[in-house]
Amino acid sequence: MHLDFKQHILPVAIVAAGFALVITLSLALEKARPALPADYADSDLALQGKKLKGYALGAEGLIADWYWILSLQYLGGKIMDSKDGSIQIDNLDALNPRLLYPYLENATELDPHLSAAYSFGAIVLPAIDTRKAIELTEKGIRNNPENWRLFQYLGYIHWKQKDYASAAAVYERGSTIPGAPPFMKQMVAAMNARGGSRETARAIYGQILASAEDEQSKRSAQVRLYELQAQDEIEAVNGVLSEMRSSGGPCAKNLSQVFPKLRSIRLPSGSDFRIDRNNDLIDPSDIPYLFDPTKCEIKIDQNRSTIPISRD
Repeated sequence: MHLDFKQHILPVAIVAAGFALVITLSLALEKARPALPADYADSDLALQGKKLKGYALGAEGLIADWYWILSLQYLGGKIMDSKDGSIQIDNLDALNPRLLYPYLENATELDPHLSAAYSFGAIVLPAIDTRKAIELTEKGIRNNPENWRLFQYLGYIHWKQKDYASAAAVYERGSTIPGAPPFMKQMVAAMNARGGSRETARAIYGQILASAEDEQSKRSAQVRLYELQAQDEIEAVNGVLSEMRSSGGPCAKNLSQVFPKLRSIRLPSGSDFRIDRNNDLIDPSDIPYLFDPTKCEIKIDQNRSTIPISRD
């Protein structure tokens, strides 16, 4: 038992303690560091944890989790520190999150089966660097060829790029994996027939919400579904307002005038229009829509709503 401790437990403990010491010292130096230019924070990673692969004596998973957590904190911090209140969900260039991929690369090099890192990268990286997003997800597939969700994410990235042929091919490959849901086969037909439709987008994000293994991907998918629902509602309401004007009448003075006509409209998502206690028509994030009687249309209140309508 004493020999086993020296041969196995002690080396792992030493490596873990040494890595913890490096982290502690790094944090201490960070606190003591004088003020530096804002872009200095994005200098290349000082500690390349992936170089410890094969030398960490079983502690690779622990270090990988650390890098995975750092990636979440890094992007979250970028968003919190941003002075731009209208961050574009499809383009995060304004945040300059250049270290996000290195963090995820370190995490997945140390733990090639860390599926949460792959899924997070597939959802977020397309808004930063599509090539890196594809590279990371294909790496996940090579290391986890039995994981159909990674094929789903790769298909999603190609779909976001409007490369429906590539998306269909990836969904087809993923559909042959044991345990893959019928959704994968359905997406092959959808990509070939109506890849750019809102219906297809709703199916993709709905499946991500239902099957994602990490909360970040689930939240992102839910925001996207809210966005699609808001687009349906805005089109429906503006259609009613347009009909009122085309019939020769004036635009409604307030939205309550169109409520009776909205009751007969069936939204594609199957949801209903919602009205709050102040008799305001509200978006999926519970914020009232802005009504412009001059243009005779409604829109998202981007100063208050959490729904970031995409600008294609």
